[in-house]
Amino acid sequence: MGNKVPQDLHYTKSHEWVKSEGDECSIGITDHAQEMLGDIVFVDLPTVDVKVGAEEECGTIESVKAASDIYSPIAGTIVKVNTKLESSPNLVNNDPYGEGWLFKVKPDNADDINKLMSAEEYQKLEEE
Repeated sequence: MGNKVPQDLHYTKSHEWVKSEGDECSIGITDHAQEMLGDIVFVDLPTVDVKVGAEEECGTIESVKAASDIYSPIAGTIVKVNTKLESSPNLVNNDPYGEGWLFKVKPDNADDINKLMSAEEYQKLEEE
């Protein structure tokens, strides 16, 4: 597979990525996930200031093919959502690790990110 898996991120089995940025974590879906979904037409993002649990469903991505739930990889509080996706949901297809990020969480416990998969572990999962 030719999917990009940035080495500096952490990953989940449900194909979310997490990037630690100071006391916040940016979260999005992986290149593999956006490829499986196809053309994304709508993103239902979580609400700012809402507390989420690890692996808790907090949004939805809809493509021309299917709707898929978005899960928060870590427990914490939603501090920001990517409002650009309201008018340009295709940013998730075009730049899943950059402009297509979904939301940011302030984790309850910063160490939780270390419980997630490394890029290497995620690549193995993808190849299975």
